[in-house]
Amino acid sequence: MARAPKPDDQIFQLRMARSAPDLWPMLEAIYGDHPGYDAFCADLKDALSAAWKDRPSDLKLLDLQRDLEPDWFQRANMAGYVFYLDRFAGNLTGVLEKLDYLQELGITYVHFMPCLQPRPGDSDGGYSVMDYRNINPAYGTLDDFKAVSAQLRQRGISLCIDLVLNHTAKEHDWAKRAAQGDRAAQDMYLMFDSRDVPQAYEQTLVEVFPDNAPGNFTHYPDFGKWVWTTFNEHQWDLNWANPQVFLEITKIMLHLANTGVDVLRLDAVAFMWKRLGTRCQSEPEVHMLLQALRACSRIASPAVLHLEEAIVSPQEMLPYLGRGKHDGREGNLAYHNSLMVQFWSALATRDTRLMTHVLATHFPDRLTNATYATYIRCHDDIGWAITDEDASALTMSGPAHRSYLSDFYEGGFPGSFAQGVLFQVNEATGDKRISGSFASLAGLEKARNPDEAEAAVQRILMGHALIAAFGGIPLIYMGDELAMLNDYSYLDSPDHAHDSRWVHRPAMDWALAEARHNGETTSSRVYLGVKHILQRRRVTPDLHAGHPTKILQTGRDPIFAVQRQAPTAAILCLFNFSEHWQHLPGGWLRDHGVTRFHDALSDTQVHLHDDQLALPPFARVWLT
Repeated sequence: MARAPKPDDQIFQLRMARSAPDLWPMLEAIYGDHPGYDAFCADLKDALSAAWKDRPSDLKLLDLQRDLEPDWFQRANMAGYVFYLDRFAGNLTGVLEKLDYLQELGITYVHFMPCLQPRPGDSDGGYSVMDYRNINPAYGTLDDFKAVSAQLRQRGISLCIDLVLNHTAKEHDWAKRAAQGDRAAQDMYLMFDSRDVPQAYEQTLVEVFPDNAPGNFTHYPDFGKWVWTTFNEHQWDLNWANPQVFLEITKIMLHLANTGVDVLRLDAVAFMWKRLGTRCQSEPEVHMLLQALRACSRIASPAVLHLEEAIVSPQEMLPYLGRGKHDGREGNLAYHNSLMVQFWSALATRDTRLMTHVLATHFPDRLTNATYATYIRCHDDIGWAITDEDASALTMSGPAHRSYLSDFYEGGFPGSFAQGVLFQVNEATGDKRISGSFASLAGLEKARNPDEAEAAVQRILMGHALIAAFGGIPLIYMGDELAMLNDYSYLDSPDHAHDSRWVHRPAMDWALAEARHNGETTSSRVYLGVKHILQRRRVTPDLHAGHPTKILQTGRDPIFAVQRQAPTAAILCLFNFSEHWQHLPGGWLRDHGVTRFHDALSDTQVHLHDDQLALPPFARVWLT
C-alpha cells in the first residue's frame, strides 16, 4: 500500500495550490521567454519545499494561527516602535534587557533598522548589505537574533527587519565574483561594456542623492564595466530580469522568515525594474515581482507580512498595497507618507484644507488585506511631497508652498517654532528636504518659555493621537515618546557628518527613560501621554484598520476630521491644528454619527456649550 502523505506535506501542497494563481502567471509573464525558465520553476519549487521543511514547528503553528486570523495586523492592539539596535540598546543582547520598557509603552511590533551584515565603513545607514544571511557582527550573531525573536514572540511582539531588494553592497559575494569576471555573477547585476546604454537611460532618470552620489552609473576600469548604482557607488543594482535573482532573493527571504521574522520591510522596491525612456520607478513588472514574492511567503511562511517601502505619490504608492489584478495579493503594509507630510504642512499653516483635500481625494476608504504604516517621523528626511495639482486645487503655488515648508521647518522662516536641518536641495526644481526630530520640528528645541514648551508638547501628542486613530499600524520612532531633541554630535563623526539625517537618529537617552513616570518633566509628560494614547487605542476595537476611514469637511480651516466607520458605531476623530480655541456645532457632530458624546481617547464625557463643541489648542478627541 502507498504510504499516506505526512500532514506537513499535505499542508504545503494545499498552500502551494492556494497561491499558485498568484505566483506562476506573474513569473510566466516576466520570465516565460527566458531559455532556462522550466529549470528555474523547478528550482523555485524545490526552494519553497526546502524552506517549509526547515521551518521551526512553533513558526508553523504561528502560520496556522494567522491563516485563521488574517486580520491580526489590522487590529487596534497593534503599535510599532522603530530603532537602530546600537542606538537603542547597544546590541541584540541589550535589546532583551529593554523588552519591559517596550511592553510597558504598549508596543506590539518592533522594527530593527538595518541589522543584516553591511559593508565596512559607509553603508548608507546599513542599507548597503554584503551578506543577507548574517547579522551585523557589531550587533551579535544569528543565534543571538533568533533568541531575541523568540523572546519577542513570547511577549506578543512582532519583529520587522529590512530586506533590500534593489541592490547589494559591492562587497557582496555575487559582486566580488562579478568584478573578477564571472559571467553568471555579472548577470545578477546591471553591467554595461560602454557608456552608450547608461547615457541613454540617464536621459530620463532622476538622481536620488545628487549632492553625495551624482548620476546613476559608476565606471570600474579594473574590470571594464559600467555598473548601475542608483543610490551610491557601493550599492550595485540587481538585474531582476534575470530569474536567478528572483530565485536567490526568495531563498534569502524564506531563510530570514525561518529565523522568526514577522514582517519583511522590502526596501527600495520602486527601483527594481528598468525600462529605457522612463524614470525606472514603479514599472508594472515591479508589482508582478512583488506579488510573486508575496505568494512565495504565503506558501512557505504565511505568518510573515510584506511591508513595501515606496515613498512616492499617492497614485504611485497605492498599487504597492494592491490594485487591479494585484488587489489583496501584493504588500500588506506601506508607509502613509502623505499623512506625515500633510500633518507637518497643516501644523505650519494652521490650515487643514490641503490635508483634507489630499487624503480625501487620493486614498480609498479601505484596503484589501492590507493597511498603512502611519507615522509622524522616521529615520529618513522629509521630502515635501505636495504636487502642483493638489496645491492649485486650493489656489496655492506648489513650488511656493514647498519652499515655505522647507524654510519653516529648517527654522529660518519668521515666527517658525521649528528647528530642523537642511538635507538636500534639488537644483533643477528648487525643492529642499529637511531633517529633524519630532520634538525639535514641533517646537520644543526653540521653546523660550513654558507656554511655548507646552504648545510643543501638545503638538507632539496630537500627532501621536492622529496616527493612532487614522487606520493602520502607528509607528513611533525611537525617542519620540520621550520628546528627544536633535542630536548635533553627528557632525563630529566622519561617517555621518555628510548626512544630516543623523541629527534625528540620536542614541537613546536612558536617563530620560528612567525618569519617565515622574509626570513633571516635558519628557515624562510626553511619554505618559503617548502611553495613554496607545492604551486607549488598544481598548477601542472600532479603530480596526479594516474599517473605512472617511475624511470630512468641517468648514473650520484649523480642524481636521476623520470618521472611522466601524459596523457597531462611528468614531469621529477631531484634531485642532492651531494654537487658538476652535468650535464645531453640535448639529454637525450629530450628523456625522456622534450620539453618546463620549471621548474614547480621554475616556470622559464631552459637554457642549450652547450646542457647540469647544476644542482647545492642539486638541484631539475620538468622539463616539
